[in-house]
Amino acid sequence: MASSPAVLMRLVATAYAVAEKAGSIVRKVLYSGELGIIEKTGPNDLQTLADRLVQKSICASLSKMFPKVTIIGEEDLPAESVEDDLIEIGLNSVVLQKPCPNQYTNLKEEELVVWVDPLDGTKEYSEGLLDHVTVLIGIAYGGTAIAGVINQPFYNYQMEAGAALGRTLWGVLGLGAFGFQLQEVPDGKRIITTTRSHSNKLVTSAVQAMDPHDVIKVGGAGNKIIQLVEGKASAYVFASPGCKKWDTCAPEAILHAVGGKLTDMHGVGYRYDADVKHMNSAGVLATLQDHQYYLSRVPENVLQELPRD
Repeated sequence: MASSPAVLMRLVATAYAVAEKAGSIVRKVLYSGELGIIEKTGPNDLQTLADRLVQKSICASLSKMFPKVTIIGEEDLPAESVEDDLIEIGLNSVVLQKPCPNQYTNLKEEELVVWVDPLDGTKEYSEGLLDHVTVLIGIAYGGTAIAGVINQPFYNYQMEAGAALGRTLWGVLGLGAFGFQLQEVPDGKRIITTTRSHSNKLVTSAVQAMDPHDVIKVGGAGNKIIQLVEGKASAYVFASPGCKKWDTCAPEAILHAVGGKLTDMHGVGYRYDADVKHMNSAGVLATLQDHQYYLSRVPENVLQELPRD
């Protein structure tokens, strides 16, 4: 008799199904025309009805299936009952067919921490820049991001009628990443992807110091990591506080699963334990390859302004 899948793979399979449902909620809210926007700390820090509904859906669904897992979501929402139609109890069968890496086969629910960004790229979502938008579910063990699920609700939205709308990427350390075609930037070009709406002098200084051939300014940490693994950018540079653990946990796991690297601007990795502070205070530097080159180019004044945690 075959043994049941490991807890980690069941959690990833559930997160995949939950992320797909989240994507449908994000689309439904947009198409309703009632985004329900509120400002959290200012005009560049927004929350929409989609943020609220998706976080409720993800957290309630995962808690129902895995009651001992610690779940940390971006939005500070009041405790309230969750409507039945927001609950997803399915598991993705393709994920379940994959073998769990040996080092994770005996993990227990209570050892896992899930970081949730219900709508990464909220400002872009509110402005109709839909290809920037992602739903992020990251899974950590022992402080390390070991698995991640990224849903792009509007993938293919500019394609001709009939094209499949939305996709889900996922990965596990020691297993690999799936749902996309891994590519590298051609001809050794240095193409930097960086923030669209949270730039400042430090960010600009760090980007220019990389001697880039081109700079792409887009929203969403998840979107930027997708650019790296699909060969549209060679480095993600954000030399500023502002990014949070729920922004980077899932993308980092997928990037690391294909051999890339995500650190702060000093080259130090972030931890994702349940009790860590949420802010990535020393910025984000992510690459698919040549990480040391980009680290070596970070200006000294940037490092001084972004002290290590």
